Amino acid sequence: MQNDSSTVLFSELGLPTPVLKAIEEMGFNEPTPIQAQSIPALLEGNDILGEAQTGTGKTAAFGLPLLSRLDAGLRETQMLVVCPTRELAIQVAKAITDFAKYVRGLKVATVYGGQSYTPQIRELRAGPQIVVGTPGRLMDHIDKGRLKLDNLKSCVLDEADEMLNMGFLEDIEWILKHVPENTQMAFFSATMPAAIRKVTQQFLKEPVHVKIAAVKQAKANITQRAWRVSRIGKTAGLERLAETLDYDAMIVFVRTRNDTLSLAEHLISKGFPAAALNGDMNQGDRERIVEQLKRGKVSILIATDVVARGLDVPRISHVINYDLPADSESYVHRIGRTGRAGRSGEAILFANGREMRTLFRLERATEGKIEDFNMPDAKQLGQVRIERLQSQISQLMDNPKLDEFEKVVESFAEQNEWDVKKLAAALLFEQQKKQPLFPENDPVGRDRNSRNDNPRGGRDVRDGRDSRDGRRNAGRKGGRDAGPRSNEEFDTFRFEVGREHGVRPGDIVGAVANEINLDSKHIGHIKLFDQHAHVDLPKGMPKPLFQKLQKVMIRNHKISPTIASNSAGNQRQERSFKGREKRSFN
Repeated sequence: MQNDSSTVLFSELGLPTPVLKAIEEMGFNEPTPIQAQSIPALLEGNDILGEAQTGTGKTAAFGLPLLSRLDAGLRETQMLVVCPTRELAIQVAKAITDFAKYVRGLKVATVYGGQSYTPQIRELRAGPQIVVGTPGRLMDHIDKGRLKLDNLKSCVLDEADEMLNMGFLEDIEWILKHVPENTQMAFFSATMPAAIRKVTQQFLKEPVHVKIAAVKQAKANITQRAWRVSRIGKTAGLERLAETLDYDAMIVFVRTRNDTLSLAEHLISKGFPAAALNGDMNQGDRERIVEQLKRGKVSILIATDVVARGLDVPRISHVINYDLPADSESYVHRIGRTGRAGRSGEAILFANGREMRTLFRLERATEGKIEDFNMPDAKQLGQVRIERLQSQISQLMDNPKLDEFEKVVESFAEQNEWDVKKLAAALLFEQQKKQPLFPENDPVGRDRNSRNDNPRGGRDVRDGRDSRDGRRNAGRKGGRDAGPRSNEEFDTFRFEVGREHGVRPGDIVGAVANEINLDSKHIGHIKLFDQHAHVDLPKGMPKPLFQKLQKVMIRNHKISPTIASNSAGNQRQERSFKGREKRSFN
């Protein structure tokens, strides 16, 4: 067993120039203890048993050295990484791809359950040197001969204890028995239970045991809270936080580069000082935006994980996890953007029912408690707007330029015999149209705001029924039936969002009800397909409301609504709203 090493630089560990160039571009100069000890051992060809807490940089600890030992000219699988979840597999594959940015000819394939086999088979046939995947799908590809391990040089088990907790022990053993005997092995785990030690003794040859003791650091003063996403939807929830939170600056984490742009654009259109930060931007643009954040010209930064790592701006008081991170390590890095320089900070997660169960793992990673967060309701939002408006008016009361306006008000009141209070109320009504002082009530649904409502912390799926809204899952092929049809007459709309966009029936109900002020009980069947959805709305929608509907975005995707003709729903065409009967809708 090795002890923690003294501080070294990546350039001193023997990594090849292309890999060093990539990680230096990413802003990494000094390795973490697990990296400093694992990289030399793996470069020398040793098996590794890495034991370190979450958030210590295990991906780079195995990714950098094993990547350096591959033959980019050989189009065969040479490195296999087994991960417990699809989210972690995607995250690891993305990190390794970034590390290999300047290694010509190197390809990474990702395989996991829940995705179509077709793109995965296509990737495997292309001859990737690195394959990252989850146990079940890896077993399937190996068993069917689509993933060949004859030329495998290294095999990694990432988050081994997590795979054990999820019941993958037999699957792991099956995969390792199909790995060539001379393959270099690397097991990484936050803990080392007996079952993992047994697998280690069976498959590792004289491994170097790198154990990094959990460092008890002075914890940053960061409050962690989680909001169970309700029918108003994530975007409306973020707008409420931007209006109601007492923040200096906030960073909002999303999954993709496109999400940073669309969400920032939406917030800017609502009058918030927002900006996007993602990996597609050149270095000059990224530095300019960070400087604007430091100087207070930007107060809401929408960013992806990679570009925000290492971001040190003391005025960031809040971190919003708009999309949950792929793994605990990413979460630790995210919330570390606040609570800096001795200040306090707050991290708020947006989680749907299924995601609520992952919060216990994040608590363990941060050694903290994630409390429930109650999103301000419509009444509270209106009260905040009233108080803000009152403050703004108070600052204007002593403005000498008001004298001329007082004369206009007096003139209006005298000429028209208007009551001054009524006149002031009318002017106030006109001023608040874009941000109503008395917003419509939130859509009513069976949302639960605490993970304690369900012993498993998620949704109750024992009978196929979603515990949040009582709607039954009708199966993947036929879409999802999101509720009983009432005796109203409906038009069926086609929305250009579906399962592959991460959309759920509750997202659609919340977005539509909120945007066109339609009580959710008047929304009929919702059927989800991979790329689109069919939604029943009351017949005879007026043209102005349809125009509002066209602006609706769900999970940062425009719904682009059209009316689907044909009762079977197989043929679609747009129909004009001009002159349509409106009685049913009203």
